[in-house]
Amino acid sequence: MGRLIFIGLGLAEGDITLRGLEAAGNAEVLLCEEYTSTVLGDGLGWLERKLDKPIRSLSRKEVEEEDVILSIAKERSVAFLVAGDAMMATTHSEILTRAREEGIEVGVCYGVSIYTAVASALGLMHYKFGRTATLPYPEGDYLPTSPYDVIKENHDRGLHTLVLLDIRAEEKRYMSVAEAIGVLEEMEKKKNGGLVSKDLLLCAGARIGSGEEKVAAGRLEDMKGVDMGPPLHCLVVPGKLHFTEEDALRQIRGGPKA
Repeated sequence: MGRLIFIGLGLAEGDITLRGLEAAGNAEVLLCEEYTSTVLGDGLGWLERKLDKPIRSLSRKEVEEEDVILSIAKERSVAFLVAGDAMMATTHSEILTRAREEGIEVGVCYGVSIYTAVASALGLMHYKFGRTATLPYPEGDYLPTSPYDVIKENHDRGLHTLVLLDIRAEEKRYMSVAEAIGVLEEMEKKKNGGLVSKDLLLCAGARIGSGEEKVAAGRLEDMKGVDMGPPLHCLVVPGKLHFTEEDALRQIRGGPKA
């Protein structure tokens, strides 16, 4: 029987922990997926050179439908490399559970995650975040509004919302902050819930955790014109702000006082 270890790569090149680096070096097979997120900089290239081993990138279908990971891990030691923290995606947790059920030895090396890093970058309190929402690209006339419901529920309760933006790695499409604002406005037209208006306070992050990190805060109408640069981008819709959070957004990040 083989072994499967999940390794979080963190947000940017070089973020992998020493324990994770050692575990990757000891594995016979290195697999990764880049459709939930990617490592900023030359993360996988850097790691391949560091370990002198090839890393095979798997498609969503190979990970979620074809059991590629478990089929290899039954016979060999496998390291599954994931941007951020390896256990933040539901799919990864399901694979770990199934591996245990099939008698495969498993392990986890945790990594730096956008879930905590973005709050730190913006000066917001971690414990005041509610459920996370993910904004998808519209598909023709189809635009699911469940992310809107999550954001509004959090906002009504005074909680902040981390909004992850759609990634289409195979198409090299990464949703920008400006595109995300447009999607939110379309959702507002459908839901008419009074959440998304020109005065809604938004926070934006780009390339969080890298040397080219950028953050911004402001009212929605003003944020439309902010150039956040290359991907990866994310949004935060703040809820009720503590005065220290107001100071952070106004003074440190250039945002207005709410």
